[in-house]
Amino acid sequence: MVETTSDEETKAGLDEFYKVAIESDSIARAITFAIEQPSDVGINEMIIRPTVQIG
Repeated sequence: MVETTSDEETKAGLDEFYKVAIESDSIARAITFAIEQPSDVGINEMIIRPTVQIG
């Protein structure tokens, strides 16, 4: 996506985004954890955020 973007401002924003983006495998593990809980456990919400901070 970044390499196909011609607008420099957009590309810079995407570059910053991908510095903190969570790997798809990490998201999949979190979802797997939630759906593999026993039937007497309800997970109503999950907040998944990167631990990297840009600032």
